[in-house]
Amino acid sequence: MLFHVLANPRFRIMLRETMGGLPRQFWWLWTSTLINRLGAFVVTFLALYLTSDRGYSASYAGLVASLFGLGSAIAALGAGVLTDRIGRRPTLVAAQLGTALFTAVLGFTDGQVAIAVVAFLVGLCNNASRPATSAIIADLVPAEDRVRAYALNYWAINIGFGLSAAAAGLIATHGYLTLFLLDALTTLVCAVVIFIRIPETKPEAPAAAPGSTAASGSGSATAEEPAIGLGAVFRDSRFMVVVALNLLLALVFQQGSTTLAVDMGGAGITTTEYGLVIGLNGVLIVVLQIPLTRWMEGRSRTGLLIASCLFAGWGFGLAALAGSSAWIFAGSVAVWTIGEILNAPTMMSLVAELAPTHARGRYQGVYSLSWSLASFLGPAAGGVLLERAGPSVLWGACAVCGSVAALGHVVLGRRTRAAAAVPAVPDVTELSEVSGVSEASEVSEVRPAVPAGAAKAPAGS
Repeated sequence: MLFHVLANPRFRIMLRETMGGLPRQFWWLWTSTLINRLGAFVVTFLALYLTSDRGYSASYAGLVASLFGLGSAIAALGAGVLTDRIGRRPTLVAAQLGTALFTAVLGFTDGQVAIAVVAFLVGLCNNASRPATSAIIADLVPAEDRVRAYALNYWAINIGFGLSAAAAGLIATHGYLTLFLLDALTTLVCAVVIFIRIPETKPEAPAAAPGSTAASGSGSATAEEPAIGLGAVFRDSRFMVVVALNLLLALVFQQGSTTLAVDMGGAGITTTEYGLVIGLNGVLIVVLQIPLTRWMEGRSRTGLLIASCLFAGWGFGLAALAGSSAWIFAGSVAVWTIGEILNAPTMMSLVAELAPTHARGRYQGVYSLSWSLASFLGPAAGGVLLERAGPSVLWGACAVCGSVAALGHVVLGRRTRAAAAVPAVPDVTELSEVSGVSEASEVSEVRPAVPAGAAKAPAGS
């Protein structure tokens, strides 16, 4: 089916129109992402490996997945700062090399404590690549093409995921060690492609205005280091609401790679069937991402985010009706996949738009933190709910979370439109010159807050 769709002439014309006009360096990044995801077996099958192959409990599998998420959370902030300070390329290469090393080590690790420690290190290195990758795309691609670029990068992730998940289910029947080693190998190849083909894209630091100094939380800023630190990101009220809503939805999506596997295994679904069901997620994204991306052009961003939350939450909610039917589980995956397709490029382009140019790494890092916290909290909470309350309560909670996130986007969209309708918004710099204090908090619904006195960085859009 997948190859039939890809070979369809109309699909190929649509693909050519969607892919045209993007920089060559973007396509090398796209290629490295595809190679990496073709071998991304471990995260998808880790919970099933720990419960079915090693005989550990669902609670322990959730704990390990949570430690993986804890490592990811620490990496999100650290890698975001490194991306802005030392550059996108060295941060990304170091993250990929570390991921390759610890993924291979995890395949040979035995004992509950040792597995938990190494899983934490894999999560630490794995998520360190996310802020750098997102910042490179924002650096390379003009604002008007970013939704398309992020959608194409997400498309590459899921081409690899769809093929690898189906293949991994078959490979796992002959032993899980092969999965760990193949994952490590493809991550290493990804690092090599990035090192050879992708240049450093970090923008030049802006020159300070004559006679002005920019204050920061740690001292005065210079022309070499813009005064936009992590504190400024956390004080950006509109952006942090976006992060909070994404965290709520990410808690739902995290169940797809953890408790969904455990629930299906407990219902008698085989590893091969699980691989095919979860692989449907990637296949549908491969088939639908391009046409849906074209359909999304010009539509309300708030409307797309609301729809994505409802599809995701209630899609997972359908799993409560599955019992031991792989077909119903597949139907559940199909529904929440629509939500994923709508949400991912829309949110990523929104974050790139909100981030000042010289703080893209930090903004992407804080946004990535929402996913990392979800991967830390989600598996543990989901594992406990599944074990103590049963699958109906777990999947019902997912439907509630999706509905609350959708409501949050309704409120945020209304407030943003109300702020945008204000006839004139005084310039922050002018207000500071008159009153001697920053009034950024009063206009944070319109643009990201910047520390008082900081040289104005051009907006991400």
